[in-house]
Amino acid sequence: MILKSIILAGGSGTRLWPLSRKGSPKQFVNIGGEPSLFQSTLQRALSIANSVSVVAAESHQFMVKDELAGQVNDASVMLEPCGKNTAPAIAIAAMDVLDKGDDAILLVMPSDHLIKHQDVFMQAIEDATPFAQDGKLITFGAKPEYPETGYGYINLESVSGAVNKVARFVEKPNETLAKEYCDSGQYFWNTGIFMFKASSYLNELKQYSPEIYAACKATFESKFDDLGDMKFDADLFSAIPEDSIDYAVLEKSSNVMCAPVSMGWNDLGAWNSIADNLPASQHDKVISKNAKLNHVVTSNKQKVVSLIGVSDVVVVDTDDALLIVNKDDAQQVKSVVDELKAAGNDIVVTPKCVHRPWGTYETIDNGHRYKVKRITVKPGATLSLQLHHHRAEHWIVVSGTAEVTNGEKTFLLSENESTYIPIGIQHRLANPGKFDLELIEVQSGSYLEENDIVRLEDTYGRVEA
Repeated sequence: MILKSIILAGGSGTRLWPLSRKGSPKQFVNIGGEPSLFQSTLQRALSIANSVSVVAAESHQFMVKDELAGQVNDASVMLEPCGKNTAPAIAIAAMDVLDKGDDAILLVMPSDHLIKHQDVFMQAIEDATPFAQDGKLITFGAKPEYPETGYGYINLESVSGAVNKVARFVEKPNETLAKEYCDSGQYFWNTGIFMFKASSYLNELKQYSPEIYAACKATFESKFDDLGDMKFDADLFSAIPEDSIDYAVLEKSSNVMCAPVSMGWNDLGAWNSIADNLPASQHDKVISKNAKLNHVVTSNKQKVVSLIGVSDVVVVDTDDALLIVNKDDAQQVKSVVDELKAAGNDIVVTPKCVHRPWGTYETIDNGHRYKVKRITVKPGATLSLQLHHHRAEHWIVVSGTAEVTNGEKTFLLSENESTYIPIGIQHRLANPGKFDLELIEVQSGSYLEENDIVRLEDTYGRVEA
């Protein structure tokens, strides 16, 4: 049997703001200990499958590369210019598998879920494999641990074996219905984890959602390589109808079965789930007085947080935002994000750490006519040869060795050395060493945004014609 894992990593995780943002969603950030949720899913996939494919947002390309580095060298990465939900994402991944001449069984997993009992999950996969080999579409249903109203449910015709016929899928219920579902023993949480042969899924998609199938096929045929990853024609991709695999296929097909499993599953979709399932990142910096059952996450490891006379709250502290929410109201965080988005506030999009092909940068301070960044450049990496029309820059090396082009001169800088780059002067930064290069960049000028970059040469093809 050939089993391939498909990791879906395109989610935005808005209910975990302010730590999770569109530019750096929950699967890629450290929410409660190491590693990231994406890396946990990747390790799970590598322990189960022969190979791994990742479907992610085009804007997260370099974040995905950093997450994969040192873990797997031959993952197939497919990048979406815009989100189209799970039915198209899985279709394109399945087409890629078939295009390589292999009608493998696919194990499709979201990248941001928690599975506590890996051994139980692996046994469920083993039990479901003969059914997938026989052409069935398998969905994994988690045994409900409480009457959750935030999940969809799968109703089974009977629970008589490791894999059972699906009677119907139901939407997120109210509290009364959720309790009835839990008590019945025939309803299971819809985990969004699936298993089927690539051809089985595409045949069902073609039958029940032919518009999606045709649009995905045309889009897949437009694929091209970008730094070793797969990209697609943006216009063709945007024309794909948006739909979930549940609506597009599973709710229409009579070929769907479910493997009910008690694997300690949670989708970690809101801060109350995080508080219940993951450790807070800074227990030793929290002082509590007459306070209990609280959860504190802070991005500043030196900050002391004091809680007095409060219970059942989540506190999330980042450099530019503070969230305090009662656990029972955690689902309301999305409404705050929607309000900020409607007001055009960039705080819902821009993460503290921005990934680039050469490394990362973080803005650590900014004000009127100045901005300070911490820049990390990977060994052997090179930034573009560029200039700015509105800002000057100072570079101070913190660790490592920098190869600097400043106007007509190219020279090396070591720790505690610096250089000044005036407005309009072409410049470039490279790391010729074997360790990360870290430096502080101080910008000053009338305009300090990223679109004041004129690239003259670029290793990564970012020079516009």
